Amino acid sequence: MSLATAQPEVMPAGVDRTANRAVVPNAVLGMLIFAVAEVMFFVGLISAFTISRSGAMPGTWPMPGQPMLPKDATLVNTVALVLSGFVLLGAQVAWAKKRPVAKWLVVAAWVLGAAFVALQGREWAQLLAAGLTLTSSRLGAFFYLIVGMHGLHAIAALGGLAVAAAQLLRGTMKGGLFFGVQVFWYFVVLMWPIIYARVYF
Repeated sequence: MSLATAQPEVMPAGVDRTANRAVVPNAVLGMLIFAVAEVMFFVGLISAFTISRSGAMPGTWPMPGQPMLPKDATLVNTVALVLSGFVLLGAQVAWAKKRPVAKWLVVAAWVLGAAFVALQGREWAQLLAAGLTLTSSRLGAFFYLIVGMHGLHAIAALGGLAVAAAQLLRGTMKGGLFFGVQVFWYFVVLMWPIIYARVYF
């Protein structure tokens, strides 16, 4: 009795074995890894904030005489940022369909994101003037650390959106770069409502 042995598959000359494999652009893969690492970073910050607040003595959070965080005014900032995420998603759909409106949607997403950063900057100026600083209380320290780190990410992501918009306007956009910028911006957009809900309330 003979046993049949499996023979290795022989591909015809000139056939690419990777032709049917999905390839993730390096820019997207790198940004996904970065986003996951940054999510863990913010989870650590928010966890430390939550533990510190839950362990505070009654009447000491926020400290007497310290301003309350402007959660109602910040809702406007939040809406602008979330809306920018939807506009960028629309830009991706339009770009995939080769519609010229894609470039203007990216510009609109950038404008909404810049408005968010500008409004956050105004909020910081008002809180600093009211006496909430990094050293005034634990609330101030955590607030400026968490919201400030998110703000830095937002500014960096705005830089990426600006590059994407410029390339779209010139007609030189490549898919890998566009998708990578989108991943970064969606991280900024999706992280903010969590920060807003945990820090401001």
